[in-house]
Amino acid sequence: MNPFEEGRVILVNKPLGWTSADVVKKIRNRVHAKVGHAGTLDPLATGLLILCTGKFTKKINEYMAKEKEYTGTITLGATTPSYDLETTPGNQKDFSSLTPADLKEAAKKFTGNIIQIPPVYSAIKKNGERSYDLARQGRAVVLDGRKVTVSVFEMVIGQLPLVSFRVVCTTGTYIRSLANDIGGYLGCGAYLSSLCRTRIGEYFLKDAIDPDALEIIRTDN
Repeated sequence: MNPFEEGRVILVNKPLGWTSADVVKKIRNRVHAKVGHAGTLDPLATGLLILCTGKFTKKINEYMAKEKEYTGTITLGATTPSYDLETTPGNQKDFSSLTPADLKEAAKKFTGNIIQIPPVYSAIKKNGERSYDLARQGRAVVLDGRKVTVSVFEMVIGQLPLVSFRVVCTTGTYIRSLANDIGGYLGCGAYLSSLCRTRIGEYFLKDAIDPDALEIIRTDN
């Protein structure tokens, strides 16, 4: 019997520009079994994607519920409609007076249990339609806030306007929204300029493989 039909967990390092569905399709063609992913990464994000094959696809929700860790960069001084580089930055504002203390205070504001409004450029459904489809058509979209928990939010000023960050959060947290909210709090605007998922629960990016390789297979006992 195909061992992948019995069930395997495969940790993949999603490349920049790939959709999570691209990775699933690639692996499915290699293992010849049912494959699903435990948590979408946007095409502009990289990092850890957990894939479940065969019988383990029934466990996807268990993996999706695990704590996530991300690193990346936020660009200060502008905003974008998508909160990242899927859309063009605009509304430039001065950020030159910001200090490390300002960033520390801003990160503290968005640490803990918070109500977060997801980006309109997201897969959330509104009246049966994907929010990003409505946004790309220029239609007004209003999404409800949702409770999320950010247990760690660290920001370090690099070469301004870039700010490096590390976030540990619950599932359902939009890092793009955090970036946008930080910009609003600081008064200069901000958007997510790079993102990498480094951990999901006890699974780490350092153990992930390239989607073109299947030499390292991790089995969930």
